[in-house]
Amino acid sequence: MRNSKEMDDTDRAILEHLRSEGRLTNQDLADRVGLTPAPCLRRVRRLEEDGVITGYAAQVDPNAVGEGFEVLMHADLVAKDLPTVEAFEARVAAMPEVVELRRMFGIPDYFIRVRVADIEHYERWLTTDIMGDVAIARMDSRLTMKLLKI
Repeated sequence: MRNSKEMDDTDRAILEHLRSEGRLTNQDLADRVGLTPAPCLRRVRRLEEDGVITGYAAQVDPNAVGEGFEVLMHADLVAKDLPTVEAFEARVAAMPEVVELRRMFGIPDYFIRVRVADIEHYERWLTTDIMGDVAIARMDSRLTMKLLKI
């Protein structure tokens, strides 16, 4: 994998443009970063091969797909032994409602971002899929008042 010291300003400009507009044509990208199309494409392919660019994705409106209710959860485990941690992570990561799962340093043990249709769906998911999990010692839910920046 390429490290940031090996990237030059042109590589960084390519990444910045692709972050904000991943569907740019190679010609448009080349124009924006001051290259001709062939060297621009070589740089993009090198960034992909080096693992700097890990993929491309569409930004989807959660409301349009029935996932407009988002909850941020904190969870702490009863035990921190490897089998408990691995089993919990595999179980939670496989849940379609969970769109982000982070193991944290310190407290809480986990940060979990959940997206569902509405509060009723969240309550049903919480009580059936999470509250019965014997690995969880403590959890709390955080509801966003207003999203200011992504």
